[in-house]
Amino acid sequence: MRKYYTSESVSEGHPDKLADLISDSILDEFLRQEPTSRVACETLVTTGLVMVAGEISARGDNTYVDISKVVRSAVRSVGYTRAKFGFDADSVAVMTSIDEQSPDIAGGVNYSEEWRGMTDEERARPENQHSKVGAGDQGLMFGYATDETPELMPLPITLAHRITRRLAEIRKDGTLEYLRPDAKAQVTIVRDGDEVFVDTVVISTQHREDVTQDRIREDMIEHVIRAVVPSELLREDTKYFINPSGKFVIGGPHGDTGLTGRKIIVDTYGGAVPHGGGAFSGKDPTKVDRSAAYYARYIAKNLVAAGLARRALVEVAYAIGRANPVSMRVDTFGTGALPDEAITDLVARHFDARPLAIIADLDLLRPIYAQTAAYGHFGRPEFPWERTDKADALRAELTASTH
Repeated sequence: MRKYYTSESVSEGHPDKLADLISDSILDEFLRQEPTSRVACETLVTTGLVMVAGEISARGDNTYVDISKVVRSAVRSVGYTRAKFGFDADSVAVMTSIDEQSPDIAGGVNYSEEWRGMTDEERARPENQHSKVGAGDQGLMFGYATDETPELMPLPITLAHRITRRLAEIRKDGTLEYLRPDAKAQVTIVRDGDEVFVDTVVISTQHREDVTQDRIREDMIEHVIRAVVPSELLREDTKYFINPSGKFVIGGPHGDTGLTGRKIIVDTYGGAVPHGGGAFSGKDPTKVDRSAAYYARYIAKNLVAAGLARRALVEVAYAIGRANPVSMRVDTFGTGALPDEAITDLVARHFDARPLAIIADLDLLRPIYAQTAAYGHFGRPEFPWERTDKADALRAELTASTH
């Protein structure tokens, strides 16, 4: 039976991704100066304007972030450097509206409900140290892994990200000097029994006004699609829709307003599995919207790497101000080497999903977040949540349980 699966990616110059980059660049600068900073930073970008708003608290007396400087550096890194683009790093206006984190939220985060209920003797026990900090909000988060790609990511989103990353590479190295920063890609794959192939590729890329659409089509197929999509996945009848709306000269924040957190499916698994609804960018790791989603991916990837399942979805849920998750489940879609309940029990023994434990395990109080803003938060080996360092222990548990 033939089944179709589609995912999209957007480039670093897409207005929503530019907003994500600005928010994460501000977060990184606060963490660089004061690792315990609490940051919830939202950005809006439009023609000639960047608006930064949010709640930020930093305990260091000497902590000072020049937000305008950080904004301009982020905009410049993407390639918005000329006023004719309608948006450029040097002339854009930067406005800010920053308050401190609500003391009502801070109280539950700094000292969890469990911690407040402990005696001094209980607080001194090593196993309780990670119970001090509570979750920064309620909510549910999902992590996923699948053996269909070496990155243990779904194939459609993997290919879509390769295309948008390639567009940025050849724009910046001058291979196609007529390209501009804003772009989108979409890939549809077909599974027909054991056969897997690319049915459709859609690319919309901003460009200089004097280039023809025929040339753009030829260049996208030659320099982008065939450069990053394995040839065995392309067929004679694979369909290519290149700038299907016609010319794409006006783009970026000049063509469309951008907001932080508006590309949550692009950031995760391309729609292959559920999403809890929480965005990532601009949030420090006490916000479980971000850190627990990273940890759920870490769990799922280790399960698949250990051979416990071919596909694994991990769902974890929290209550604001509580350290321990209120629930956790694993769904292997019938591919598990053990029943899902048994795998969930294994996860409980090998992974600690309390916020402080997540931060410690993944070393999250570092300025690593700007690089997550484009091309997905998962499937990239430079990030700590992509490690498979617990796979051996899980594999040993599997071996023991089947003998």
